[in-house]
Amino acid sequence: MRLLFDENLSAGLPRKLADCYPGSVHVRDVGLRSAQDGDVWAYAVSNGLAIVSKDADFRQRSYVCGFPPKVIWIRLGNCSTRAIEDLLRSRSTQIAAFCADEVQSFLALG
Repeated sequence: MRLLFDENLSAGLPRKLADCYPGSVHVRDVGLRSAQDGDVWAYAVSNGLAIVSKDADFRQRSYVCGFPPKVIWIRLGNCSTRAIEDLLRSRSTQIAAFCADEVQSFLALG
């Protein structure tokens, strides 16, 4: 399960979480810094990635468009990168099940 971290999350998260989510990337790593949501969405679809974001726009898009890609919405508000890292580590089993699910398109964590 590979993740695409949105711009509103730390660019260091893919490296910090490489043991749990190998092959994950940040939008900055793939030339999508300041990209439109539609471009991020298309990249995730083309590359088999689940989008991780704090942006409610991706939540809305997942309701309208379904998947792929899957969307993981972080609902922690203003918090440290460490808090997000801890959340994603502690929920790795839940995230794996979500990514494998053939029906769900959206997962809220927080």
